[in-house]
Amino acid sequence: MARQSNLMVSKIGIIGAGVSGIAVAKQLSNYNPVVFEASDSIGGVWKSCSYSSTKLQSPRGDYEFTDFPWPNRDDPSFPSYIEILDYLKSYAEHFDVMKYVMFNTKVVEVRFVGGREPADSGEPGEYGSLLPGLPVWEVAVQSKQSDTIQWYAFEFLVVCTGKYGDIPKIPEFPLKKGPEVFKGKVMHSLDYCKLDKEAATQLHKGKKVAVVGFKKSAIDLALECAEANQGPEGQPCTMVVRTLHWTVPHYWVWGLPFFLFFSTRSSQFIHERPNQSLLRTMLCLLLSPMRHVVSKFIESYLLHKLPLQKYGLKPDHPFIEDYASCQMAIMPENFFSEADKGKIVFKKASKWWFNKEGLEFEDNTKVEADVVIFATGFDGKRKLKDILPDPFCSLLEDARSGVMPLYRGTVHPLIPNMAFLGFIESVANLHTSELRSIWLARLIDNKFKLPTIDKMLDQVSKEIEIAKRTTRFYKRHCISTFSINHSDEICEEMGWSSWRKNNMLSEAFSPYGSRDYELK
Repeated sequence: MARQSNLMVSKIGIIGAGVSGIAVAKQLSNYNPVVFEASDSIGGVWKSCSYSSTKLQSPRGDYEFTDFPWPNRDDPSFPSYIEILDYLKSYAEHFDVMKYVMFNTKVVEVRFVGGREPADSGEPGEYGSLLPGLPVWEVAVQSKQSDTIQWYAFEFLVVCTGKYGDIPKIPEFPLKKGPEVFKGKVMHSLDYCKLDKEAATQLHKGKKVAVVGFKKSAIDLALECAEANQGPEGQPCTMVVRTLHWTVPHYWVWGLPFFLFFSTRSSQFIHERPNQSLLRTMLCLLLSPMRHVVSKFIESYLLHKLPLQKYGLKPDHPFIEDYASCQMAIMPENFFSEADKGKIVFKKASKWWFNKEGLEFEDNTKVEADVVIFATGFDGKRKLKDILPDPFCSLLEDARSGVMPLYRGTVHPLIPNMAFLGFIESVANLHTSELRSIWLARLIDNKFKLPTIDKMLDQVSKEIEIAKRTTRFYKRHCISTFSINHSDEICEEMGWSSWRKNNMLSEAFSPYGSRDYELK
């Protein structure tokens, strides 16, 4: 790819205008950042990977920016993706973020031109200057309206491409047992998202549809299929389930609010966290049976409220493992009523493949299908590997866990002058991204210094080891069981007080959310 002579030079570049992209653009507005967005709209996954029925999985008050509350934040209903896009657009317009975004511009290549090896930036053992005064990264951008490649140069680059959308994750099949032998239609949920409501209904109506997966997108998709197949002519939707996960109907458990179990400082006290003192370690060990009690208490309610055993959908692992790996999903209210009508059926299988008429399973059973839809997730790291040069591609995954080793969920200790936002998950991902955007802006403003590279790597290693001990499903950087502690450390590093409440009672038993981290 030829480099153009008219190189555009700026201090800070941002790739992606989803939730993380607009949050960090607002925080770095004094640097006039350049934001590249491949689509024609802000919103990221909410714009590109939503069905007509897609809703937020938490109350709107748990999904808002610190300085921009929802206009109807006390509305108890979960907002639709349209409402979320409107909220994000209002935020971007209110803080004049739109002027930084270049829509329909896709980043196709990134080059390191800093002239140093990543571990040698600055003094020995230090990360180096974040704004060195000279370009460190060059970015090749292609516009949808033109085949021309324009190059930009930046002192610092923020990657906000996220882990969802763009590149679908497709299961692998034996030779001559893949989609090519199937006479029906095969698609991924990413393609399904591009259909409007009428087209989606027509895809399902009167068809034998198989949905592969049992997470939030698969559940919503199966429900849309069932609703399109009402009446005697309607066909059932088959959900092909490889791994069962716990689902919750709402955020109440036996009359108690869900936040009491995980989102208060006192509730997180029973979970292991990085950098805890010897006394804290001993207390955590002493209180460890409480983790089991909490998990069983929640499971008892879910088994009472949802017909999981009736349909063979009771997971074998504790609920807390799904929560600790950010895999908990909200079950739509009418999902099991459609299953009771026979409009949604379930097939559990660890191995399966295609034949001409549909799907075959390892127990020699078969399911006929006209349409097969993969709700099998996305390959977010592939997006990064497609644009980042060597040797940085090899640094994107921790060899032991497969997750991105990010200090404070933001900076890779071995990749200079680059930050990653939207790659760490917690109870509320918008809040998670915004707080780390604030942290990054203050870091770039030289309000504090990063630890040495070795200390940053050690911190990340501690977080990974704790998370791996908490859940067998640790495949992504999820901090849900110690999210308050994670925020505490970020606050302390910025010079803020880590205790954000007005009194000790609230500090111990009130839920922590975005508004607790508002600048005062």
